[in-house]
Amino acid sequence: MASSQPNMEKFLRDWRQDALNKAQYDSAIFIGDKLLAMTKDDKDAFWLAQVHFAAGNFTRAHALLAKQDLIGSNPACRYLAAHCLIRQNHFTDALSLLGEHSPTHLFTANAKRKTARSNGRHGLSRLGSKASDPLDHGGDASAEEVSNRRYEAAMCHLRGLCYSKQNAFDRAKEAYKDALRIDVQCFEAFSQLVKNSLMSPDEEDEFMQSLEFSSIKAAGDDPDMEDEPADYVRMIYQTQLSKYRNPRAFNTAIESLSTHYGLAQNADILLARADLLYTQCRFKNALAITDTILEDDKYNFAVYPVHLACLYELRKTNLLFLIAHELADTHPDEPCTWLAVGIYYFVTGKIADARRFFSKASMMDANFGPAWIGFAHTFAAEGEHDQAVTAYSTAARLFTGTHLPQVFLGMQNHAMNNMTAAEEFLRTAYQLCKTDPLLLNEMGIVFYHQERLKEATQMFRQALLIADEMDSDPLAWLGARINLGHAYRRMRMHDEALDEFDQVLRDGGKDAAVFCAKGLIFLDKGLADEAVRVLHEALAIHSQDPIATELLNKALDESAGADLALLPVNGGDDFADIDRFEQELEERKFAAKSRLESKTRAAAAAAGRSGKGKAADSRRRQGRWRRRRQSYGNERRRIGTGAFFF
Repeated sequence: MASSQPNMEKFLRDWRQDALNKAQYDSAIFIGDKLLAMTKDDKDAFWLAQVHFAAGNFTRAHALLAKQDLIGSNPACRYLAAHCLIRQNHFTDALSLLGEHSPTHLFTANAKRKTARSNGRHGLSRLGSKASDPLDHGGDASAEEVSNRRYEAAMCHLRGLCYSKQNAFDRAKEAYKDALRIDVQCFEAFSQLVKNSLMSPDEEDEFMQSLEFSSIKAAGDDPDMEDEPADYVRMIYQTQLSKYRNPRAFNTAIESLSTHYGLAQNADILLARADLLYTQCRFKNALAITDTILEDDKYNFAVYPVHLACLYELRKTNLLFLIAHELADTHPDEPCTWLAVGIYYFVTGKIADARRFFSKASMMDANFGPAWIGFAHTFAAEGEHDQAVTAYSTAARLFTGTHLPQVFLGMQNHAMNNMTAAEEFLRTAYQLCKTDPLLLNEMGIVFYHQERLKEATQMFRQALLIADEMDSDPLAWLGARINLGHAYRRMRMHDEALDEFDQVLRDGGKDAAVFCAKGLIFLDKGLADEAVRVLHEALAIHSQDPIATELLNKALDESAGADLALLPVNGGDDFADIDRFEQELEERKFAAKSRLESKTRAAAAAAGRSGKGKAADSRRRQGRWRRRRQSYGNERRRIGTGAFFF
């Protein structure tokens, strides 16, 4: 039916759109209401509902759509109505409106979509010119099909949100994946999958391979440029995936986006770089990038989890205080604010306060992973293993695609000496991610304590190999190398163990424990003099180290016994005067002990021993030394654990 006042209707629609563009919602509502009264048109009713939604009037928007009987007539109207219900936290009603099943018949429509786009390029141009009105496609079937498909994908995204609120995370994940199968450009669904860690790294890679990026075509006159948007979207998505799976593909995507599309200084690209550096334990480099982002936009809250985690690892207490104080003043409604406060209290040792603020952040956003991990860490820091296990289990249930909660569960069970459960959790984590050196190191530690030394060495070697392939900071994984050295030592592979310990010392691990380990190896090999030398180096680093002191006494005893063994049994010309030789030997032994006492007097006094009183407790010390010799080691390098970020 032709309009009786087309000029006036056009004038009012332009006025409504102009007011909406300027966020003058009262004006847009006022004019839209008059326009709807004049035309009784469904399109005008839909746009009035859109204005109400933009203004936050979700109840009025839904009521208007229901009153005009539009909810069941068009995907755009049904999507808007469901979105209104979700914004009112009526998730059950929204799911009832959306239905519980995805339109699977649209999964195979990508080929038709490609044909329609390639054969109807002018139709796409018309769609672009009328994109402001999803209910009017000007008779273009191709444009209407594309618009309906996109709204169906958006409804799959809403369906996933409803499932997530009902704690049905598996169904939520499938709904988000269905949205991308219908429309690969539904970034909201992709963001939910990645941000909430709903897919493991391997699953992410497999799902990316299954998406129809080739369905994205550009409308233009150059046929050679039609496929470029598909590559662009694929690379953009690649930068958001887990950095454990394929760092080379990530670097290729970053390089192309930075070089060809001018995104080198884009905040999202920079954040992806910082995320990769964080997984490589290069915290200073990652912090430099996040500082750059926040200098340009200090309220980019997506940056703060990585930024705060780097500050925690580097123990930047003052900066943490300043950030937490500023965010608490300016943005008390943001979960990141209370995450910052919690991390500050955690790093300063105020565990109870930290737990309170981590809990507050998690209650503000139930899907905020760093807050859940921080909350669990507070129990672990106090040795409350049962509560820590419960908290980590909650994180594992909420974020099914990340392996870190399972790793932390394995650590807690290891701390409780429950090796079977520890191994089970770590193997579950290994199924999710096989390329995290932290996980491999933890598995090696569990095998080490189970006397499965061959498997332990395999895990330690694999951890170091992957860390090297990731270009990770070598200092971050000195613990794994020390562990490998101890495993070799227990297997009596002395040369290999010495190579690992020497590499630790070259990389900067000047630790008395490393020299003690070398001393143990030299004692095992019968090289008491070499043991004495390295144990003196250990005491030069830590003069009161009890293990080094005890091992040095043992080495001196063995060295003296070796000298006595050199005496001829039946006499001879080499040592004509046996008494003089024994006297010289005692003098050498006394001189060596005097040098030791000058360095370890405080340790000897604390142990209640004197130079002449050593013989009384020699048997007890021998037994203690043997036990330490078996259990010595077990370095756990917790740097790079992703303590408050994944």
